[in-house]
Amino acid sequence: MEIKVPYGQEWVTIDCPAENLAGIIFPNEIPQREEKEVLEQALANSLDAETFGAFLGDGGEVLFVVNDGTRPTPTARILNHLAAEIEGHPVRFLVATGSHRPPTAAEFKQIFGPWLERFQQAIFVHDARLESEMVPLGATSRGTPLALSRRIVEAHKIVALSSVEPHYFAGYTGGRKSFFPGAAAYRTMEHNHRLALQKGAAPLTLEGNPIHEDLVEAMGAIKGKEIYSLQVVLDRSHRICAAFGGSLEGTFAAATKKAEEVFSTEIEGRADVVVTVAPFPMDIDFYQAQKALEHGRLALKEGGILILVSQCPMGIGNEGFYRLLCRTTDPKEVFSLIEGAFNLGDHKAAKIAELATRAQIWGVTDLDPSILEHCFMKPYADLQEALRAAIEEKGPCAQVLFLMNGSMTVPKIGGNS
Repeated sequence: MEIKVPYGQEWVTIDCPAENLAGIIFPNEIPQREEKEVLEQALANSLDAETFGAFLGDGGEVLFVVNDGTRPTPTARILNHLAAEIEGHPVRFLVATGSHRPPTAAEFKQIFGPWLERFQQAIFVHDARLESEMVPLGATSRGTPLALSRRIVEAHKIVALSSVEPHYFAGYTGGRKSFFPGAAAYRTMEHNHRLALQKGAAPLTLEGNPIHEDLVEAMGAIKGKEIYSLQVVLDRSHRICAAFGGSLEGTFAAATKKAEEVFSTEIEGRADVVVTVAPFPMDIDFYQAQKALEHGRLALKEGGILILVSQCPMGIGNEGFYRLLCRTTDPKEVFSLIEGAFNLGDHKAAKIAELATRAQIWGVTDLDPSILEHCFMKPYADLQEALRAAIEEKGPCAQVLFLMNGSMTVPKIGGNS
């Protein structure tokens, strides 16, 4: 059976024997509505807040907090629908990169589209390591030192634009993540991310999730800031299928429910081989693509083969986790290395190492094969060859499951992820 698999911004076609195919999993189908209608309804029916127009009412400067190029958020299309409302208002933009590098020229165009030229001089990029631009705000009860971008703290009013999808340890993206870690100091996110190693840090999970609860507590440090939130949920084709405007808490809560409806998919059982795809732009580098491994593992049998498909055009990304993995050839030793001192990215090293003790991890990427080998992965240049080898190793009755958007889709067996 011919199957088209996303790779970068193109597709590769492979053949999988019908008797070996357990399923091809996409995000769930959602009834389509016009994006214009979806956004207008959200802005006119704000949750726990005044309408967007009323929020802008006093004519003061507004800071828009937007996602970087590693997220699928259609910021430019959202701005198309907000254009009439913000006309005449002084606006600035902060790209909430968290610990990520600044966007490339192509990514700036991807984020802002036709609005880039108009607002270019009003766009600022968060730099988590620039301590002179951070404002100390105390600490959470879990000991996370809080420091946030001065642009956030000093802003007259803030509009937070984000999309909400499952996140492998924070439960969901969006909402509070635009601020913490999106616009926080490096040391803030480093301490928060170490909680990813604790029980409860899982996709689709908010209650009892130490990462999420720490982020919510952190938001209390800027309680009283005038923030209007617009959270959108995308369908499998990255069209806006739902939007919620209003308070940050209210919109995030509503969007997570819709995101679960879209991205939580039921499967009959675990497979011998899972092909998990990190589609554009979540395939930008290995640091981002690793999320597809975490969701793919949920559909994999113990001792199975997990094949990551991700172009990774920008290489490794944040290399901290990679340097840690390079220090040992035994995945079990990674955990003892982390116990000494946690650095941002170590949570990814721990997740990869733990997975490597339970399954085989193969990778089809543009990365140098030695990089994958240092990450306890078997490199392949060709997906068809990897699939053939996996079926040969697991036997003629091997069942193969394709997770076409492994970065965001969370497979559930009988309702349990």
